[in-house]
Amino acid sequence: MGKRLHGKKVVVIGGTSGIGFGIAEAALGEGAKVVVASSQQSKVDTALKRLGGQSNGTTIDVKDEADVARFFERLGKFDHLAYTAGDWTPLRTGGTLPEIEIGAANAVFTVRFWGALAAVKHCHRTIAPNGSITITDGMVAHRPRKGAALNTAMAGAVEHLARSLAVDLAPVRVNAVCPGLVLTEVWDSMPADQREERLKAATQRQPLARAGTPAELAEAYLYLMCGTYTTGQVLYVDGGLSLV
Repeated sequence: MGKRLHGKKVVVIGGTSGIGFGIAEAALGEGAKVVVASSQQSKVDTALKRLGGQSNGTTIDVKDEADVARFFERLGKFDHLAYTAGDWTPLRTGGTLPEIEIGAANAVFTVRFWGALAAVKHCHRTIAPNGSITITDGMVAHRPRKGAALNTAMAGAVEHLARSLAVDLAPVRVNAVCPGLVLTEVWDSMPADQREERLKAATQRQPLARAGTPAELAEAYLYLMCGTYTTGQVLYVDGGLSLV
């Protein structure tokens, strides 16, 4: 059986760590020509070394639309885009409604929503007509928790963006992946005993009572790249969290 992405050019914005790096690694294993992009050159350099020097990479500031436009102009023609970039800082600054600063609320949307929209806006000129775009939200869209109204709204907005863009950009396919709890580098700063306790508490009610790995999430993105009759969909990869 041939490699699913043989000869295809796959771009991963946010591809230097976490789920994005998992996608880059998996796409490379399926024969793709991979380009990873991140906001920091040092992260790009580290990721390229981890990928064995078989990929290309560059920086991109998804908060700056002009920089996004330049990125895709330099990139040229390609086949698939996976967007996993995420700024974790505003996601930690939730708060109940009386605590929300309306003027600062847009920070929650800057990278994950507006950044994704800018990437799609400027990539559609050079993406292959039979290509795909996959953006990323999170289970908070479906499992709201107290003090996370903005995060819930942002994640839901990403899903609706994917559905509407699937109509606007057809025949290019546009989908979203909705991850559950994933063991990315975000957890590394936490002491091991606290990390295990929190992971257990967060996942013990799931049908699959554990966190996922970036490699497991990457399979969802690869399916959406290769699934030529799938568009406008949101693929849950959550260990069954949405069921409980």
